[in-house]
Amino acid sequence: MQDEIKSAIDDLKTASLGRIGEVEKQVKALDKALTEVEKKSNRPMAGKDDSTPGQAEYKKAFDLYLRKGDDNGLAELQQKAAMNSQTDSAGGYLILPEMDAAIERIAPTVSAMYRLANVVTIGTAKYEKLVKTAGMAARRIADGSAGGESTEPTYAKLAIEVFTSEVEPWVNQETLADSFADLESDLANEAAIAFAELGGSEFISGNGVGKARGILSYTPVANASYTWGNIGYIASGKSAAFASVAPADKIIDLIGALPITYRDGAVFVMSDATLNVLRQMKDSSGSYYLWQADPTAPFGGRLMGHEVAIDNNMPAISAGSYSIAFANLKRAYAIVNRQGTTLLRDPYTGKGVVKFNFRRRFGGGIVNFEAIRLMKFATG
Repeated sequence: MQDEIKSAIDDLKTASLGRIGEVEKQVKALDKALTEVEKKSNRPMAGKDDSTPGQAEYKKAFDLYLRKGDDNGLAELQQKAAMNSQTDSAGGYLILPEMDAAIERIAPTVSAMYRLANVVTIGTAKYEKLVKTAGMAARRIADGSAGGESTEPTYAKLAIEVFTSEVEPWVNQETLADSFADLESDLANEAAIAFAELGGSEFISGNGVGKARGILSYTPVANASYTWGNIGYIASGKSAAFASVAPADKIIDLIGALPITYRDGAVFVMSDATLNVLRQMKDSSGSYYLWQADPTAPFGGRLMGHEVAIDNNMPAISAGSYSIAFANLKRAYAIVNRQGTTLLRDPYTGKGVVKFNFRRRFGGGIVNFEAIRLMKFATG
């Protein structure tokens, strides 16, 4: 009996050791799988990081330049990385592509124009576009009659120049020494917000002298007298307000003033303050509001079926103000960016801090005057 018990105990031990061995094998297999996952997670994902060895080397050297000011060989690495053959006349180095992309990503959140307009990137100092303002007209002729010459189409050549802008965030030396600080992202975000705010303001009201030309800086004319090169407007019917009687009719007139070719994709652009006025506007019977929220569209919602885009660079309603634009901005306005943003490091201007001078060249202007109309808050 004692031998049987001892044999059973030995069998149990053997079985237990076998199970423990299996568990150990499974743990080792799991550990190996997790190690492989970690290795793969540290590798560039397909489509996520297409940087070349030269660009990776430039990125490493660029980070050293940001933190230590060491630019030894950086210019050569920039050329080797084939990021851009252009150089900045005031010196500096091209920022990393991911930093430049951050500037593009943040811009649409600051100004509606970045999201709505046509954004073009060029490698020269000027963007030129040829626009046909009038075409040929066909006609009928009687059998056997000789035809005549058709009027030649009319063209207009538009040119949008890019101008240099800069922003200079300052960073403490202690922050530069902190390897845990995501210096690239922080600098890119600061520069992005500053450039976007500047551009957003200019795309609405810039005068085009050393800066972008905004939609409100062109000559406005009553829509009945519209000609190419000017912007047609509809009067609200009252100074600094909508007409006292049937105010919504003026909104309908504004929609109708835009040629039907451009209405598909057209949006209202206005400030928050102007939208607050429109959100309280009801139909003639007072039964329902004309403005409707739209969960599929940005916060501005919809007005008479068209999206309302909020851009607080647009002026609030006042006497004679042009506070509402109705436009197909993809066809009406071009934002032009010169390829490449440069960075110059300055550790000398202030003690204990380093100044980073970002420079970016951009411009903007109307390329199709027929695709935009304004509302003027006046009697005529």
